[in-house]
Amino acid sequence: MPSRDVVTAARGGDRPIVLLDVDGVLNALQPDLPDGWRRGLVNGYIISWDPSVTARLRAWHDSGLVELHWLTTWTEDADRLLAEPMGLPRGLRTHSRDAAPTGYAAASRGSAGWWKLAHAREVAEAEPGRRIVWIDDDLADATLGAGDWLLANQQVLVVAPDLLTGLTHAELDAIEGWIGEPRGEAGGP
Repeated sequence: MPSRDVVTAARGGDRPIVLLDVDGVLNALQPDLPDGWRRGLVNGYIISWDPSVTARLRAWHDSGLVELHWLTTWTEDADRLLAEPMGLPRGLRTHSRDAAPTGYAAASRGSAGWWKLAHAREVAEAEPGRRIVWIDDDLADATLGAGDWLLANQQVLVVAPDLLTGLTHAELDAIEGWIGEPRGEAGGP
């Protein structure tokens, strides 16, 4: 649970938006689950998650510390199929894709590039100066073309979990620290 000071700092302005991926972030791809983890079959896919991580994300959202958004190839299915089993709130804003299931638009479909980057840019443009935490394992891949945009948008914190372990409490601690920093420090506007 975030400290009272962190919640107060985030509420001092617009609460940060968290753009949340599923596979490799909430759904860790490790074959042997640590104690306390859960595994289920959802829409034909095996999903493995740490309920203490999803509980912490939900607590952030419910307390007003952050505003969670889905930014995942699961799109609306994340809210419809995954939210409740994982213990996350239903009805989160979902950013939909116009791309192949891999997340990359094919040039033959009239657009090229990573659809998630386009949505992250749209969120940042619609919410100038608002802090954004973008959590996606694919952000570790430098070929995605996000580097220049991220350098120009210091209000965006990128967290790229290891796809085998998924989002960790250490990464959540780092996010909490960044959210709790006064605006203007450590890359905040």
